[in-house]
Amino acid sequence: MQPMLPATHLRRLRQLWRSAGWPCQDMLELELLAGGYLERCRDAAGRETLRLSDLGIAALHQGLQRNRAARDAHESLVARVAQTLQQGGRIAWRGLNLRAGLPHADDPQRLRWVQAMPDVYSLRHTTVEDYLEPAIHEIKVSRADLLGELRRPAKSEAYLALSGQCWFVLKAGIAQPEDIPPQFGVLIAHEQSLELARPAPRRPCRPDFQTWMALARAHPEPPPLDDGQQALEAC
Repeated sequence: MQPMLPATHLRRLRQLWRSAGWPCQDMLELELLAGGYLERCRDAAGRETLRLSDLGIAALHQGLQRNRAARDAHESLVARVAQTLQQGGRIAWRGLNLRAGLPHADDPQRLRWVQAMPDVYSLRHTTVEDYLEPAIHEIKVSRADLLGELRRPAKSEAYLALSGQCWFVLKAGIAQPEDIPPQFGVLIAHEQSLELARPAPRRPCRPDFQTWMALARAHPEPPPLDDGQQALEAC
């Protein structure tokens, strides 16, 4: 099997695959040409374009397979976390599209709006608003994805603004709890269990109106069926 290309090179191959193949003539393109991943073509008018070689197509397909495997592992862990929260008496949502108002660095009186799509958002199953304890769990199954998230502080700030507790759930082996900012709790996901590595600080928080509207438009995760329920459904 050929070595996996870096993400930047795969991104360029994907762009050329989707486009007319006009060259950029930068160093990244030069590396792909020298490596045999791209071919130069000329039309009857002498205009030069680029197309993926067989090696380039194989590399792009390899990257696609890797991304699919990562998505499958990510979604599987998201489902595990949502089910664990449900078993603890919480209502859980996956893939919500929320918006948080954060103060501008140069003018704290003004707000800048940041979109946030937490992997799992949950509330306690209660009718008392002060006891809802909204929580966000962000799932990471690869170190590269985790580092990319930590390089975007606005996203993490939005999670903290939208919840009273915020957690990172890390696949075992991709990072240590010390790698995560102290405002977040850390859970380590092993094959059969979730290990508490560091509790998340608790802050008073009530969902704002926009969050309630997002919850009203979405559907919470259906509760898992236990063996007794499954037997009843079979009747």
